[in-house]
Amino acid sequence: MKIRQTLLMELAQISGSLVFNQIHSNGIVNPSYRMRPQIVLFGDSITEQSFRSGGWAAALADTYSRKADVLVRGYGGYNTRWALFLLHHIFPMGSAMPLVAATIFFGANDAALLGRTGERQHVPVEEYKENLRRIVQHLKNCSPTVLVVLITPPPIDEHGRLEYARSLYGDKATKLPERTNEMTAVYAKHCVELAKELGLPSINLWSKMQETEGWQKKFLSDGLHLTAEGNAVVHEEVVKVFNEAGLSAPKMPYDFPHHSVIDGKNPEEAFRNLCTGV
Repeated sequence: MKIRQTLLMELAQISGSLVFNQIHSNGIVNPSYRMRPQIVLFGDSITEQSFRSGGWAAALADTYSRKADVLVRGYGGYNTRWALFLLHHIFPMGSAMPLVAATIFFGANDAALLGRTGERQHVPVEEYKENLRRIVQHLKNCSPTVLVVLITPPPIDEHGRLEYARSLYGDKATKLPERTNEMTAVYAKHCVELAKELGLPSINLWSKMQETEGWQKKFLSDGLHLTAEGNAVVHEEVVKVFNEAGLSAPKMPYDFPHHSVIDGKNPEEAFRNLCTGV
């Protein structure tokens, strides 16, 4: 309830009608008050690919069309250790950007196994949890009221990973998967535990997807990355968490007037306090 109340107050400050009355003495609206609220999606390749056709970020941008800007900051192959180097570039301290929500979606690469083809990406699970904590702390330092949602890595279809490797390398492909569902479960568990410790919402994608029979092929395209159906699951879960926290798209104001309230004979009235030069 506390998260919901503070988020609603933040939205009122950024997007509400009172905000648009903050005008300089020269009559020009402060640009920071006219910016849409921003939702940043920070993660690995599953986030990087999410603006593709059928992707969960593309669907989220549609859900929040004219209400908030959805920004994808996904970096294929990255783990949480490498993500820390990007924090001050993606979320600079003192920035005027009206950040209202962020998803943190790492772990699939951290959980790569030592001694396998992906060991360069491996991060020990305790360090993974601490890295997530540092990411959250930085976001809260940037914007104390920002809604931060932790998302666990999805489950791993080991057979699907081996099939994918064979499709790329043929007989030279590895005979052992570079990730296992069992190990990924450990990282998912620590992600959810951290969210509880910090009082943040989380999405246990590892568990959620395995509730569906045949999840291996239904939700995963190569044993790791998401199909259109898998992307739909992420979109649905993110919207559900946002709604519960008070970031409901239908209840958010448009950035500028809906066409239905614009008088065809006197359109400037609808924009007088919102736009320069009116």
